[in-house]
Amino acid sequence: MKDVVVIGSGKIGSTIARLLADSGNYRVAVVDRSAEQLAEIETGPTLWAAKLDITDEAALTAQLSGKFAVLSAAPFQLTVAIATAAAKAGVHYLDLTEDVESTRQVKRIAKVAKLAFIPQCGLAPGFISIVASDLARKFDSLDSVRLRVGALPKFPSNALNYNLTWSTEGVINEYIQPCEAIVNGDLIEVPALEEREEFSLDGVTYEAFNTSGGLGTFCETLRGKVNTLNYRTIRYPGHAAIMKTLLHDLGLRHRRDVLKDILEHALPTTMQDVVIVFVTVSGRRDGRLVQETYANKIYSAEVGGRITSAIQITTASSICAVLDLLVGGKISAQGFIRQEDIGLDAFLENRFGVCYRQGDAAKHHVTTAA
Repeated sequence: MKDVVVIGSGKIGSTIARLLADSGNYRVAVVDRSAEQLAEIETGPTLWAAKLDITDEAALTAQLSGKFAVLSAAPFQLTVAIATAAAKAGVHYLDLTEDVESTRQVKRIAKVAKLAFIPQCGLAPGFISIVASDLARKFDSLDSVRLRVGALPKFPSNALNYNLTWSTEGVINEYIQPCEAIVNGDLIEVPALEEREEFSLDGVTYEAFNTSGGLGTFCETLRGKVNTLNYRTIRYPGHAAIMKTLLHDLGLRHRRDVLKDILEHALPTTMQDVVIVFVTVSGRRDGRLVQETYANKIYSAEVGGRITSAIQITTASSICAVLDLLVGGKISAQGFIRQEDIGLDAFLENRFGVCYRQGDAAKHHVTTAA
């Protein structure tokens, strides 16, 4: 059995810990500074909780020493501290961060680390890049790669058409920070919440707009190889306009703590959600312009006797699958590992990654030629 540490005992962290502990192959310590959240963890022979101030580098390094890996499900502000401690302790490092600058610093830390550093192992960034990379390999040359992901309530019931399904701080951050994209072959930054579009899937209308971090390292990977590359978050129509009012007109982009408090007291959480993954790639194959599309919907379900939200299932399963692939030797055990270097088939065949096959009836591989 492998000994691992999961940092963060929130919705996603607790799900990761439970999945790994129930697998029979991992002993899991869940670490958090919140005794209240840790008290909600159902401990057992292969799962236990430890209260720790993550900002205490010496204490965190000591906690990680001797373990196989650390998996960070902590707020993005703690990413660099955890990666630094992982390098000092000599353990493999995996995280879920969507924060661009944090990932750049993790990449720098990975250059001097002895083991594997694999950031952005969630849904987006994460699985979305694995899918897009798999599609892109089927082309002789690329024209455009468009990635769309959304975690939405099945039954929207407020003006935002939204419920809190994951980190509030993470949502706010991706609505504020600049977004990387490739436009006319050049890697540039574009503003969040802009370039709104509408599309329909299975008879439901959605909007999508720029948000930060969803591409992970994909822009660097495809730079010079594609004309257009962008990532947009999917919401129900009307969401972007209200968020722009809050963030820009009311100035809450400069008072994130206030906005976080408002959202967490006004928007209920829900376990009845759906995750939408929509990737479209076009390019040349055998001299013809061809497009391929991957579309998938994953719904909340019962996991280990518990009703688990779709965002918990997809995010937690992704990082667990990557850990499994690392243990199984299907991912390099040293250096900085990009999500797009992970094979889609290997991911989907994994016992955790197989959750993305839930939506097989709604998943389509469509090829058209022009």
